[in-house]
Amino acid sequence: MAKSDAPEIRVIKKKHAKHGHHGGAWKVAYADFVTAMMAFFLVMWIIGLNQDVKRAIAGYFREPNNLLDTSPKSDNVFSLNDTIPKSGDSNQQGDPASEASKQKQKKEFEEAKKYFEQALANIPDLARLKEYIQIEIVQEGLRIELIEGPEPVFFVTGSAEVKPAARKLMGVIAKEVGQLDNRVIIEGHTDRRPYKYGKQYGNWELSSDRANAARRILDSSGLWKGQVAEVRGYADKRLRLPKDPNHYSNRRVSLLIPYRKE
Repeated sequence: MAKSDAPEIRVIKKKHAKHGHHGGAWKVAYADFVTAMMAFFLVMWIIGLNQDVKRAIAGYFREPNNLLDTSPKSDNVFSLNDTIPKSGDSNQQGDPASEASKQKQKKEFEEAKKYFEQALANIPDLARLKEYIQIEIVQEGLRIELIEGPEPVFFVTGSAEVKPAARKLMGVIAKEVGQLDNRVIIEGHTDRRPYKYGKQYGNWELSSDRANAARRILDSSGLWKGQVAEVRGYADKRLRLPKDPNHYSNRRVSLLIPYRKE
């Protein structure tokens, strides 16, 4: 067979077209869609928050390093979770029975407040402390504040040592509060002056130690076992007079008796 008569061999290479879904354009569009949905749900969540939390969020974006000073000065530690109704929380659902319970507790708080005011008026050792004690019914419950004066009233300067008159006052408070079914939260506060009595000890330690010193006296003077739910030291982060951070009245120990949830 002649060479020219040999069959010609042809190699055919087929090109496989890529499917459209293997491209990258759709991923960009999908990412934009997810981002838009996230922004939408974030806006809807913010709209549902209360005004205090909205102001706190706005304050954060104006001055991120000053969140505690721009957040609402509530009596509880700030938490966004507090704005979300909890499952089974009858107060959030407006349960009449829960509202009746709250009114009953409020009446108990009013009676306790009246008792403390009478004790301050009738017990000579406590009468001079009257102007340094603030007792009020707040949104969270009953709050009792022991506020320092220009001269030490409740604690020895720069320490957690409780003065004798203050110890007697805490005993009176414990006996009355111990008759309530409510828990107790104890808070310690200082002013903004730097602590000057030691390099390894500061306002955080002082505020916590004073709150704990108050707890020990209250526990041993009439509170039932486990009644103290929390002990908090805030240093100068929750000033009573924010416009005058060095004022002596910022130094205080606060007792919060919150409403109990049935």
